[in-house]
Amino acid sequence: MSRLLVGVTLERICKAVLLLCLLHFLIIMILYFDVYAQRLDFFSRFNVRNSSSRTLLPYVNVSRPNGTAGPLGSELLAPSAKSVGSNSTITEKPLPPCPEMPPGLVGRLLIEFGSPMSMERVQRENPDVQEGGKYSPPDCVPRQKVAILIPFRHREHHLKYWLHYLHPILRRQKVSYGIYIINQFGEDTFNRAKLLNVGFLEALRDDESYDCFIFSDVDLVPMDDRNLYRCYDQPRHFAVAMDKFGFRLPYSGYFGGVSGLSKTQFLKINGFPNEYWGWGGEDDDIFNRISLNGMKVSRPDARIGRYRMIKHERDRHNEPNPQRFTKIQNTKVTMKRDGIGSLQYRLVEKLRRPMYTNVTVEIGRPPPRPPRG
Repeated sequence: MSRLLVGVTLERICKAVLLLCLLHFLIIMILYFDVYAQRLDFFSRFNVRNSSSRTLLPYVNVSRPNGTAGPLGSELLAPSAKSVGSNSTITEKPLPPCPEMPPGLVGRLLIEFGSPMSMERVQRENPDVQEGGKYSPPDCVPRQKVAILIPFRHREHHLKYWLHYLHPILRRQKVSYGIYIINQFGEDTFNRAKLLNVGFLEALRDDESYDCFIFSDVDLVPMDDRNLYRCYDQPRHFAVAMDKFGFRLPYSGYFGGVSGLSKTQFLKINGFPNEYWGWGGEDDDIFNRISLNGMKVSRPDARIGRYRMIKHERDRHNEPNPQRFTKIQNTKVTMKRDGIGSLQYRLVEKLRRPMYTNVTVEIGRPPPRPPRG
């Protein structure tokens, strides 16, 4: 009896194993035919695509970032042009607008001035910058064209560091820009605001498409590349937290260091004053002009608008202007007659260097001061 039970059990086990083997075989066959069908469909579509590409040319783009086509691009273009026909033209895909917040920004930067710096190194580090210190992003359409103006005299050492840091920052910000060094000729008293007026006109003579103007001292370097060098709906003050002021705004009406105005905003305030000879006062006059014309100053967050200043002694012939406080109080009276509309100067030289455009000008000398008493 026990042998009979064992035999029946073994028979059932064998049948179960056989059924499992058949089921396994069926599953393998189904999968095999499914994969075969997919591969057949893939190759048929591939062949159709190849045959259609030999007769049609829906789109060809052989552009490079620098706007030139390589040998391979020219070889591809020649036979394709024949197949398209003489009446057809090949159009490149239009570039997208540059993003409001470029994705390649770094954020907080380490800025130091202890390492030796040379203009050769600056040029080597920025091969994409064109002669005259001009650059435009190759992969998008900039929203503005920016002229960066620096009032200048005897600051070659500072300029090397400024260019070393600013060129990479501006490129990461996707700015279309040109850098103009406005060099005061001679050794008479320095006039920062008048030089910036000159820079505004000379930049427009160089390229009338500039619609944004950044006015920067050569000894100030931003510590965060999220502080975007562009123009806004209101005049912009960028240098809100300088190290020399403990990274704080010294007073609410401060507009010094680095600022920006659109072309329309600049002309609305009649540019900058021409009569501030020596150090100080012109920034407060500009702030007054902005307020008196119904505009407000915009600023970045203090954590982003941080700047480091290259330490230096005060320049010769740039002593504090003793008349600055009186002039600031009279901005409402003087701003209509003193500004871009009354500017007079003589262009000495305009030279396009690899990393910037140098504009040397003679702007005259201050009027004699009235005798005391």
